[in-house]
Amino acid sequence: MYKLILLEDETVLREELAEFLTDLGYEVDAVGNLAGFRQIYQAASHQIAVLDLTLPDGDGMSLIRELRQQGHRIGIVVLTARGGTPDKIAGLDEGADYYLAKTADLDELAATLAALKRRLAQPEASGCWILEIGRRRLLPPGQSAIALSQQDVTVLHALMAAPGEIVSRQSIVQALGEDFLHYDQRRLDTQMRRLRRKAEETLGIPLPVNTSRNVGYSFFAEALIRS
Repeated sequence: MYKLILLEDETVLREELAEFLTDLGYEVDAVGNLAGFRQIYQAASHQIAVLDLTLPDGDGMSLIRELRQQGHRIGIVVLTARGGTPDKIAGLDEGADYYLAKTADLDELAATLAALKRRLAQPEASGCWILEIGRRRLLPPGQSAIALSQQDVTVLHALMAAPGEIVSRQSIVQALGEDFLHYDQRRLDTQMRRLRRKAEETLGIPLPVNTSRNVGYSFFAEALIRS
């Protein structure tokens, strides 16, 4: 049974969602604010989080950022009234796995959680990811190679040269040969989204890269770089 933590400040909706999720077979802990989440959340046992963003004691975006910066592998589904495209992009960039507006029906939430469980059930990237610079490809452990653009190679080289560490946005931009002061930061965000999508579409597994919002990115698997 998957253990799920639900963060929703509206009491009636929280109770309805908790009942629905329990009926789906999840073990649910439901809280109404960030303080309650931090008090109850246990990285060793909670596998999925369903999070609202607009909360009485802060913004749920900060919680997503905190979880990812600390390296937690928990699956995150945002369920919020903030359903605009810019909010969705920001939420996914922060590290949410899925982003749903509260206008979504419960069947869509159930299907999203089922997809997330399949994703979480895949083995974590514990083997070595190999970046081949000359051949411009990425070799995930036990998987086929992913063809890369030169920009992909440059970005991954910057990240995989320091696995487990946050590489600043400025360092990545400079590696790309750009002037950080005049560089449009949205270009880097787009680059990372394309890389992640390429891994998902080619292999069906996530790229082991965490986002530290407005700070940089980190490659959290074992890495090897070949010329």
